[in-house]
Amino acid sequence: HVQLVESGGGSVTAGGSLRLSCSPSGYGHITKCMGWFRQAPGKEREGVAAIYTGDSRTVYYADSVKGRFAISADNAENTVYLQMNSLKPEDTAMYFCAADLFRVTACGAGYVPDYPYRGQGTQVTVS
Repeated sequence: HVQLVESGGGSVTAGGSLRLSCSPSGYGHITKCMGWFRQAPGKEREGVAAIYTGDSRTVYYADSVKGRFAISADNAENTVYLQMNSLKPEDTAMYFCAADLFRVTACGAGYVPDYPYRGQGTQVTVS
């Protein structure tokens, strides 16, 4: 049973930073895609970032966060991070970690909302 647990959300003022963490459990380290998507009230889910943990270098970002957010993976700690800088009020949303253990095509930020495994989410509020 795969479980994803997010942490690190909170409230910040515009221009501030937050770092989200995602710790998966229930499976060993295997080649997979992991990522983050967000959903604001009344809006559709938006894939934010994705990483191929097979090399931890192949990353993907939504245009809306490119240059401000950075996704990374620490395979030794089995943790994925989302560093969010220069936060804007429009970044306010519930952020979810997601994983696709067997994806055969590119991880792609846009695909993250459809990854089969996801956590409960962590709220990010920017004022």
